[in-house]
Amino acid sequence: MTVVGKALRILILLAITAAATPAWAAKIYKIKVDGLACPFCAYGIEKKLMAVPGVKSLGISINKGIVTVTMREGATLSKATANRAVKNAGFTMRSFR
Repeated sequence: MTVVGKALRILILLAITAAATPAWAAKIYKIKVDGLACPFCAYGIEKKLMAVPGVKSLGISINKGIVTVTMREGATLSKATANRAVKNAGFTMRSFR
């Protein structure tokens, strides 16, 4: 194999590894919230949870009352921190997983 071929092979392996890393490295939490009824409610919870250090993104299902929190690589979310953020937004956390 030529030097260029080896270098290309290494670059491809690095690209595959980098692309795969976020899928297994990010921690994802599902929070069931009582009282989540409208977009304004979702915005209130989004504001509080996005202020938590390490939160990368949120997904909110108003109909199901579920907030999905994706953390940055290496960050975690404790049940107490999630509960505090939800409570500060004016809601009750029913479950955390």
